[in-house]
Order: sequence, then C-alpha cells, then structure tokens
Amino acid sequence: MTTVIIDYQMGNLRSVQKAIEKVGGQAKISSDPRDAESAERLILPGVGAFGDAMRELRDRGWVDVIGDYVASGRPLLGICLGLQLLFDESDEGGRHQGLGIIPGRCVQFESRGDRKVPHMGWNRVTAHGDCPFVQDIRPETHFYFVHSHYVVPEDPSVDALRCDYGQTFTAAIYKDNIFATQFHPEKSQSDGLALLAKFLGTEVPAT
Repeated sequence: MTTVIIDYQMGNLRSVQKAIEKVGGQAKISSDPRDAESAERLILPGVGAFGDAMRELRDRGWVDVIGDYVASGRPLLGICLGLQLLFDESDEGGRHQGLGIIPGRCVQFESRGDRKVPHMGWNRVTAHGDCPFVQDIRPETHFYFVHSHYVVPEDPSVDALRCDYGQTFTAAIYKDNIFATQFHPEKSQSDGLALLAKFLGTEVPAT
C-alpha cells in the first residue's frame, strides 16, 4: 500500500515517516509530483509560513497534482500547515491564496491575557461530526500543537475535532476523502499514532 509524503522543503518529513512505520505502515518521501499518480494515500505535511509554502508547491508542480489527487477520491491527510493550505486563503504575512480545496480561510490568533501566540504545547480536543478516525477520542485526549493561525471553514460541519485556546477553533477536519489536523499526530505519542493508524488502515498500537 503506497503512501506518499509530499516533500516541498517545508515539513518534518522524517518524523512523519517514522511515525507511520511505527504503526506498521510504509511511506515514501517524494519531491516528484508524478509519484502521486500511483499513491494510494497522500500526506501533505508542513511547518513554516503559508505564503512560502504555496510558492514552493507551485514552483515544484504540486498544486494541480494535489487537486487532481483529491478529485480522484483517494485519501489525503494534511498535517499542521498542510491543513491550512487546503483552504482558500490565509492572512499570514499578507493575503495569500491557498489550494482552494476546502472553502474557508486561515486567520491569526489574537494575543491577549494569558493566551500567548503561537499556541504551543499539549491541548485537549473534542470530537464533532461523523469522522470515523475520531469516534474513539476520549474527553481527556490531548494532542501537540504548534501554530499561530487557525482555519475557519465556511461549512462548520467539516469539523472533526475542536479545541479551545481562549476561543473554540477547528483542530481537525474531515470531508469525503480528506482528513487534516492542526496538531501534529506524529508528535502526539500514543493517541497520535492511533490516529495515523486509523488513517492508514493499520493496526492501532496497544496502549
């Protein structure tokens, strides 16, 4: 089963690959958009600025490839910046156009009181909707976040997980063949590994 991790020079690629291997999957890190043609699952990771990421995706020929892949109905996983890039636009460092796959935008947290920006560290999430990957999420489950911006979907029904950081925001989305998280499952210990295993269809690790 071929899983391809997109290498556009803006993600913790090896840590994602290692987490996949830990749950019994196999993944290829690729900078070649042609590899998406044979991929059964595609992962769009990301760390850094939205505008820079979109420029790298365009320059490396991934933008149309990702759109065509999603249209084919095969599963795609977005992680952190990879979630944000799926949306129409972001206000990070100006106004930047995204992939436009999920209607909505990406906006910055306001720093106020004891809420520091970026939102960094472990935080609890709650499940919403009917995403099959999060049905077993317990109320005390925490995942690891590092981000200054969050997504605002036009259709709130795409929310799979929500989180509170002085306000409620979208922590993960699920729509058709797309699942994407604002947090880093590869850095979220056993709960993160369990989520990756469900996406991959491998055995969920024992805890």
